[in-house]
Amino acid sequence: MGHRTNFGGLSKEYCDAKDARVVIIPVPYDETSTWIKGAARGPAAVIEASANMELYDIETDSEVYKSGIFTDEAIEEKSSPEAMVEAVAGRVREHIKHGKFVVVVGGEHSVGIGAVKAHMEDGKDITVLQLDAHCDLRQEYKGSKHNHACVMARTRELCPILQVGIRSMDSSEKEFVDTERLFFARDIYDNRDWIEPCVRKLTDRVYVTIDLDVFDPSIMPSVGTPEPGGMLWYEALELLRAVVERKDVVGFDVVELCPDERNKSPDFLAAKLIYKVLSYKFGG
Repeated sequence: MGHRTNFGGLSKEYCDAKDARVVIIPVPYDETSTWIKGAARGPAAVIEASANMELYDIETDSEVYKSGIFTDEAIEEKSSPEAMVEAVAGRVREHIKHGKFVVVVGGEHSVGIGAVKAHMEDGKDITVLQLDAHCDLRQEYKGSKHNHACVMARTRELCPILQVGIRSMDSSEKEFVDTERLFFARDIYDNRDWIEPCVRKLTDRVYVTIDLDVFDPSIMPSVGTPEPGGMLWYEALELLRAVVERKDVVGFDVVELCPDERNKSPDFLAAKLIYKVLSYKFGG
């Protein structure tokens, strides 16, 4: 497996499918993107950037790659959003069965639904923690119930959700919003008081879905719909660390990177974000 095609650019002994504790699944899908296309190139850009990361994490004093990180073949199912979701669910299910911790790298946001489905099948309660600029609660959009703008409406049909970083929504979504389970960006940008109540609202088992547009465009311009007023690096990490330390994070996805050839720093942010969450989970 080439340097550029495995997460972290790891040597053979650390990216072996059988022994690795972690599996990365690239899903280069953006068939329903509505403004800036390019999320299909996201997974490859994240993996390429990850080869340039330092593999020692200062904060946790750990080298999580030594637990093994296997990068699976990309899921190329494009025939319909429903077929893509089923393909993701099937692949994730397979790895869970073998005791792996799975990270899905998108593509557009709808790729996460399949992973949530797979994690729910062992019958234990899960809450999906969504970091996102947008509610994504439209019941359907542009004729599809599986558009990226509907991803949380579909997820909520499966399990409870908790939304963080929201700063953009359509009036049609208002009736579907549960304000008790939503932390608006404007309420969290200048304090950390919200992290504790946020973590308390989660069940014991949590799946985290991270739409990169939750971050401010000043540090993450490479997304399909950049929204001003987003989270910055350390506040997002503080939340993620608190969640990983106090809950059982069963899996996560990082989605919606639209890489820009002229600016590689957002690609690197996405790669480092994945590595940080893995360091919290396995490196502590």
